[in-house]
Formats: sequence, structure tokens, C-alpha cells
Amino acid sequence: MKKVILPIGLLLLGLIMFFGLFLVYVSITDFTPDDMEQLRIKRRDNPTTIAKTDFTIMTWNIGYAGLGHEMDFFYDGGKKVRATKEQSAAYLGSVKAFLADEHATNFILLQEVDIKAKRSYRVNQRQILTDVLYHDDVVSAVNYQIPFVPVPLFRPMGQVKAGMMTFARFEPTVAIRHAYPSIAGWPERLFLLDRCFIETRFAMQNGKELVLINTHNSAFVDDQSLMQQELDVIAGMMTAEYEKGNYVVAGGDWNMNPPDFEPLNDYRGNRYVPAEVSIPASMLAPDWQYAFDASVPSNRHLDEPYTKGETGTTTLDFFILSPNIELISVETRDLGFEFSDHNPVIMRIAPRL
Repeated sequence: MKKVILPIGLLLLGLIMFFGLFLVYVSITDFTPDDMEQLRIKRRDNPTTIAKTDFTIMTWNIGYAGLGHEMDFFYDGGKKVRATKEQSAAYLGSVKAFLADEHATNFILLQEVDIKAKRSYRVNQRQILTDVLYHDDVVSAVNYQIPFVPVPLFRPMGQVKAGMMTFARFEPTVAIRHAYPSIAGWPERLFLLDRCFIETRFAMQNGKELVLINTHNSAFVDDQSLMQQELDVIAGMMTAEYEKGNYVVAGGDWNMNPPDFEPLNDYRGNRYVPAEVSIPASMLAPDWQYAFDASVPSNRHLDEPYTKGETGTTTLDFFILSPNIELISVETRDLGFEFSDHNPVIMRIAPRL
């Protein structure tokens, strides 16, 4: 009996020590950004002042070019960990082609852009998209950096580095990464995204500023207080900037429905499933505007490959505008979730000068 128990005990002891050393390593290398960090701006000789009377803004979560229509995802009830290398390359090629065609878009807000992560086959998507949009000034911020994600156990996701990007046909005066609060304890917080939003500011011809916010908020968690804390942070900043007389636009993947959201018509033949949480109508004063296209879903569920009319879909990607901005149009481009689990949303606005 001792000959059996001793090896098993040594094996268990070894596993415990290995796991302990792994947690120590991840703790030491943990990505811990400050609450506010100045971001580097890659400048491309664009105008330093916005003289246009109207302009366009796009937001798109590209799903690290790994969540196209064939994919499901283990973390959301599916089985797969990552797309094949060929699928990932095809998704990224389609993302590049779409963005290259949007040459008339003045601002582009992207979420889930990988930087040499294992799940996207070590491709530097940040650099590739910077090269594609070679006319635009560029700002990026990391919100997910971990040396090794140990799940799922027999096919772990491994090393991940990813973030958000803001592209502009005008030169920002400043770019800042704002950290969202975290309520997770150790060691759980070591493996979670470090949620944030990117603030970029642009000089307007009338002496005011356009404050453009690119956000990627937390998905539904059992404790909704985290989502509310994030909304409190961003709403506080938006309100303060508007009270200064500035123009404020916040867009991105909110992981929530807009207030009182209901789809229009037949939702382009898709099956609508409400998000677990909606933004409270009381978050901002009634004269603030939510800009979304209710006729086309912007997000689909990842518990199964996408099948139109069967897979659950909803609207998580949209903009919020301060009262001194006129909404001219907003459209969700129906790409059939072919190369991302999100569809891009494009808006035209006119600041009230």
C-alpha cells in the first residue's frame, strides 16, 4: 500500500507546488496599469482642428479575428477555444478589407485587437491595422495581458495580449487610458480583463473640444455592481465634459442593451435575445441621446456557430451623444457575423456650432 500511496502523494505535492509557483509568476508579471495613463499618439500629419460641420464615427469589436460565423466559444457555452489558423487569417483579411474600404470614415473605434497572442497565432493585429489605416492618427490601449490563461484544462488559451484602438483623420490633442474599477479578488483578478476606456480630445474650430470615448465594458456577471460602477465612472466624466461646453461622444461595446431597447421590424431575420442588463435610463440626463440601429443586431451569441434565425442576437454596440450634438444617421452594417461576433456600427453626427 505504501508503494502506491507515496508516489500519489508526491505527485499531488508536485502539482500543488507547480500551481503555487504558477500563481506567484502570474502575480509578479500581472498587468497593473494606473487609473489614468497618457497614451502615445502615432501622428500622420492630419489637421489639428476639426473644421467639418459633420463627420462619421465607426465602432466595431473585431473579436480578435477569431470569432467568425463558424465559431463557438467555450467561455460562452460552446466547445471551441480558437479558430483554425486558416480561419483566423481569413477573418483578419476580411476585417482589413472592410476597414480599408471605409476611407470616408473620420473616426474608427475598435475593440478586441490582439497583439501577438496565442489565440490568434502570434499575429500582431495592432500593427497590421495601423498599416491598413495609414492615413489615420492612431492610439491604442491594452486591456488584457496575461502570460498564460490556464483554461480550458486540456487545451489552454495560453498567452494573451489584446486591447482597443482609436483611429482619427484629425490629430488628437491628448489621449488617455482610464481604468475601470475592479471588484475581483486574488487570484481571480489575475486572469480577467483590465477594463478601460480611451479618451481622445480634438480641437474644434469654435474653440471647444470633441471628447471621443472608446469603451469596452464588462459582460454580465453575477454581481451587477461592477457594471454599475463602470457606468458611474464614464457617465461622470461625460457629464463633466459637457458642462464645460465640450462635445462628447462615447461609443464601443457596452455589453448591455441601450435603455428600453426593442428591435425594429423582424431584426433582419435574426432571433432577438435581450442582454442580461440594460443601461439605466437614469444614467444621464434625458436630453442625452443613444444612437443605435434597432433594425439590425450588432452582436450574436457564441454558444454555437452562427445560423441566422436560430442563434441568439442582440444590440450591444452603440453611441451616446451629448445634447449639443445632432444625430444625422446611424447604421449597423449587416455582415452576417461572417468574420466577427459583432457587426460594425457607423454614425454621422453634426456638432451644434
